[in-house]
Amino acid sequence: QVQLVESGGGLVQPGGSLRLSCAASGSTYVMGWYRQAPGKQRELVATISRGGIRKFADSVKGRFTISRDNAKNTVYLQMNSLKSEDTAVYYCNAGENLIIPGGSWGQGTQVTVSS
Repeated sequence: QVQLVESGGGLVQPGGSLRLSCAASGSTYVMGWYRQAPGKQRELVATISRGGIRKFADSVKGRFTISRDNAKNTVYLQMNSLKSEDTAVYYCNAGENLIIPGGSWGQGTQVTVSS
């Protein structure tokens, strides 16, 4: 397992943008983001493999992009056209599978979309 440190998040108006970053203490095959809204289960947002293969939740396709800097063991989530339903705690994750979370989690960062 690796240690994950997240940054970014905050309060933004509907239609706005935010960028999340997550730095890992070591290299992993897959890095990505999951989110959990109040009263809901944690769900996949987007993941990316070391080679650039990406997986997105249907609800964020066309609005969110994910990228990574392998040299820095860092993954980024660019969130555009944010909606109120994107409000959640976003967790960075590292593992070996694009659709099953690995055992390494960040501390979580709050994203609130509200006017």
